[in-house]
Amino acid sequence: VLGSASDLGKVGPVFETLEEFRISYDVAVVSAHRTPDLVEEYARSVSERGVKVVIAAAGLAAALPGALAALVDVPVIGLPLGGGPVMGVDALLSITDMPPGVPVAGVGIGSAKNAALLAARILAVHDPDLKARLEAVRKKMSSDTREKISLLREKGLPVWQWKPEGE
Repeated sequence: VLGSASDLGKVGPVFETLEEFRISYDVAVVSAHRTPDLVEEYARSVSERGVKVVIAAAGLAAALPGALAALVDVPVIGLPLGGGPVMGVDALLSITDMPPGVPVAGVGIGSAKNAALLAARILAVHDPDLKARLEAVRKKMSSDTREKISLLREKGLPVWQWKPEGE
């Protein structure tokens, strides 16, 4: 869910990551400030459509994630978007500093991919196939990082050596 159509260009990694993990999604643009009636209508539809997690992206005051969290009974992930006079810090604080009883999970400013990965991990709790796909990606990231460390060693840099598994 986007707080503004102008945010679409900032959330591409959300769509790419969800598609990578074969997670179905839809996109809505509803503004907590400009179209509060649509926020309520969207929130009602979440339950009706069987939505299991919501990613709400917003910048500046970023009221959308909190407004949705107040109206739905599924996890809401707030994705603070950069921009404005304080470069997204206001959005981050709006998302993470919620009153008791209205939790919003927050990711870093502009961390669209992490928002999608967090949604995938939430869904994987009840989906063994998705859990296996996430595990495979995590192992590949680890392997890729180890390869990059080896490249540093090949350049003659004094690289700390970990003990390989099984030693």
